[in-house]
Amino acid sequence: MSTQPNGLRTVRSRLALEYPMSLGIFEKYEEAQKTVDTLSDAEFPVQNCLIVGTELKQLERVTGRLTWGRVLLGGALSGIWLGLFIGLIFALFTSQGSPVGIVVATVLFGALFGVIWGAITYSLTGGRRDFSSVSLTVPSKYEVLVEHKHAQRAREILGAGGLGGASAYAAQQVTTPAAAPEQVPPPAGSI
Repeated sequence: MSTQPNGLRTVRSRLALEYPMSLGIFEKYEEAQKTVDTLSDAEFPVQNCLIVGTELKQLERVTGRLTWGRVLLGGALSGIWLGLFIGLIFALFTSQGSPVGIVVATVLFGALFGVIWGAITYSLTGGRRDFSSVSLTVPSKYEVLVEHKHAQRAREILGAGGLGGASAYAAQQVTTPAAAPEQVPPPAGSI
């Protein structure tokens, strides 16, 4: 019995290729996209292709220093948005009292809740992360894969098309994550 939810299983089945073979590895997404566009222009069944971002990096841009003032202000603003949302819902479905009064009350309660929640969570960090940041995971390279039964035709199209970097298509055989060699840990005490 599978432990994956149905939605995840559906997504994985749409992304799966039968015995994928590599057509090339590219430094930029636009190069991988151009490869698939070239195949599409030649009426190749591109639904048998997959562009995979590999060698992932996480970038984290520090946006500022966290202070008590910033934490409490951020908590208040988050609480105001939550209170506004809940207040509008209540105002739509109630016939008692003023809708404006309901919205104002929930906004005030939301701001208070946000300030308290922000203060609690910030105090629990103990000063270990006194900065705010945004992060993004990006691939360093892009690999174009194709189902094995279409690989030869795809290579012929790409080789005849004079596409820049055609050497990337030469002699690359099955390259899937499962085909990568296993990493053997160093013996104990050798570090």
